[in-house]
Amino acid sequence: MLVKTYSVVCLRPEADFLKVGVTPPGQLSITYISPDDRNMPVLVKQAHALVIPAVGPKLKGALFQDSAVRLVQVTGAGVDRLDEAAMKKLGIVVANVAGGSNSALAEYVVACALVLHRRIAWADREIREGNYQSVRTRMIADSLQGIAGLTVGIVGLGNIGLAVTEAFKRMGCSTIYFDPAVSEKLGARSSSLSELLDVADIVTLHVPLLPETQGLIGAKELMRMKPDAVLINAARGGVVDEAALAASLAQGEIGGAAVDVYSEEPPSDSNPLLSLRGEGAQRILFTPHVAGVTRQSWAYLFNTAWENVVRVLERGELAANRVY
Repeated sequence: MLVKTYSVVCLRPEADFLKVGVTPPGQLSITYISPDDRNMPVLVKQAHALVIPAVGPKLKGALFQDSAVRLVQVTGAGVDRLDEAAMKKLGIVVANVAGGSNSALAEYVVACALVLHRRIAWADREIREGNYQSVRTRMIADSLQGIAGLTVGIVGLGNIGLAVTEAFKRMGCSTIYFDPAVSEKLGARSSSLSELLDVADIVTLHVPLLPETQGLIGAKELMRMKPDAVLINAARGGVVDEAALAASLAQGEIGGAAVDVYSEEPPSDSNPLLSLRGEGAQRILFTPHVAGVTRQSWAYLFNTAWENVVRVLERGELAANRVY
């Protein structure tokens, strides 16, 4: 009796899985390629499933036209690399792994809040430049605050927003949230975006990039923030007007910002945030879209993704975490 072997194209290197202790299913015929592989259209046309990272170049609907693909499995939460209308028209199931990076993202946001409020990165740079005594004197004179007792504004109270809320509560913070899609308070107080910006000491963003969230935080919103408040963006780059944020930091209108995501990735040399100098540059903390990336989170995401591929292809079951 012949056993059908299912073909899968994966846009991550096999090493990504192996280094966190995840072995992709041996019963599948898996081809690992990069997104710029010239053979991708041919390989995808013949594949039964495509496994992709959440972050990367857009995949046009034409790539899947007349293909054998039944499932596109994202190894993270975001599905904005795909053309939703095209996937629906072609009847291709798209699934993600929701919640796998919650703890990692919550750790990141709390860590950034601490680093910014206590000026840890700035102190490190100053000491390396031989300014130990002056930086210590200034830090003491400025009476820097920790985060216990501060008000945290959560913009977007989905799975990640809830995990961030719980993390800050454990640190002794109070929380409010803005999310028109959430009717229940879920342990945090609901507010308008304007009120949240007025009262929060820490503003952290956890919304997808949609037409209604594009440029959600611009010059007007930044002007509402407290002068010592900090903004943390670990959502999507387009949610924040980068030029407005650069101007706000340069003028000392807010206390600081942590930026993990950019309107263009990698950010170009012309990105206004990278052009900051002096005090403005000291107020910002950059990371390369890794807020949700830890060994633990990747192991969970990868195991769950491959399990779903096996569920759909080999067992003929409905996809878990189906997005559309």
